[in-house]
Amino acid sequence: MKTMDVEKIRSDFPMLQTTVNGKPLVYLDNSATTHKPRQVIDTIVDFYTTMNANIHRGAYSLGHQASNQYESARASVQEFIGASSPEEIIFTSGTTASLNLIAQSYGNMVLGNGDEIIITEMEHHANIIPWQALCERKKARLKVVSIDDKGELCLDELESLISKKTKLVSLTYVSNVLGTINPIKKVVQIAHDHDVPVVVDGAQAVQHMPVDVSNLECDFFVFSGHKIFAETGIGVCYGKKELLETMPPYEYGGGMISTVGFDQTSYADVPMRFEAGTRNISAAISLESSLDYVKKIGLKAIK
Repeated sequence: MKTMDVEKIRSDFPMLQTTVNGKPLVYLDNSATTHKPRQVIDTIVDFYTTMNANIHRGAYSLGHQASNQYESARASVQEFIGASSPEEIIFTSGTTASLNLIAQSYGNMVLGNGDEIIITEMEHHANIIPWQALCERKKARLKVVSIDDKGELCLDELESLISKKTKLVSLTYVSNVLGTINPIKKVVQIAHDHDVPVVVDGAQAVQHMPVDVSNLECDFFVFSGHKIFAETGIGVCYGKKELLETMPPYEYGGGMISTVGFDQTSYADVPMRFEAGTRNISAAISLESSLDYVKKIGLKAIK
């Protein structure tokens, strides 16, 4: 296992060389957002100074270069979380946007009057309100799994809450308040035994420990770049390809179409179907740089 040279790592972060109220900065709010290492900052500056162009649109050198870097970032995320293919990686603006994508597209498609969604008592607001709003709109029911005195999920209760009307289970991997690491593989097994798909909020997990979505067998997995040293405004929505291919777009515009006509429009294949408009290109590229930085330190050493 790699060991960490703390002073060397600290020196990588320009913000940690500053002072606050005349004292060296001590920053403890990584669960909200992380500061950026110089390597990531340099990547952002390099994009805007050497290759700034829109992606998948222009047949010229800068456009090709930017597009290649953007798709390289997608492949890097795929490898980092153990997805089966780059097509299973959708770039969004963050965890919140990823959860809303799933709610507005998949949830809206499968949920009906009287159906159910299950979440847990330890969820971040971003993993409560989209489901709450969806249930209100569809006249469905939101069920909540309790936590015990140790701050752990009551798995027996989860099993008892699942019914024939349950369409989805959504839960956090690591609680942003308690630090609880949920037994995701066990939760997925319980849900899948009832043919219920599982959404995992990995916003507090990917920066602390290895994640392998293929091993977890979860159906969706979401996280934010800014909590793992990347720029703000970039997030990831992983989904099993066979599920993504059944889902309708939830945003419409340039980049997510195959053909356009005034009578009929056909949509692009996944993942582009879910990436309407101009994306946060530099942030996606910064995410690849941040993942490289984390891999260089080593997730086992970080854990």
